[in-house]
Amino acid sequence: MENQLLIRLSEEGAEAEEVAQLTGYLREELLTLDVDDVRTVPAGEIPPGARVVDAALVGTLMVSLGKSLTGLSQVVSVLRDWLGRTRTTRPSLTLTLGGDTLEISAATDEQVAQAVNIFVQKHSAVGT
Repeated sequence: MENQLLIRLSEEGAEAEEVAQLTGYLREELLTLDVDDVRTVPAGEIPPGARVVDAALVGTLMVSLGKSLTGLSQVVSVLRDWLGRTRTTRPSLTLTLGGDTLEISAATDEQVAQAVNIFVQKHSAVGT
């Protein structure tokens, strides 16, 4: 079974189209890494009468890391750099891997670095 990293991007007050655009940019960057695949997760059916799409669903990517977790450190490195470049509005990220979830929101660069390092170390120790 492949290791699947779920990345959810959200930004308070952002329109669904803006979140979709940010997600597309992030996906393009992740596709340059040594991962098997990066795909958007469909938002599902829009209920009748709904006026907006849930931005949390729009901004969801599934990263197939392959049979090992070697690509995980590359992915989180890109995520850290990407967050560092989004200075005017800082999106929130939620990473889920193997039932473990890391939420990054309103954190300093140092806090983000520490949290993702712990996340990577935990999952690298597990291996496959």
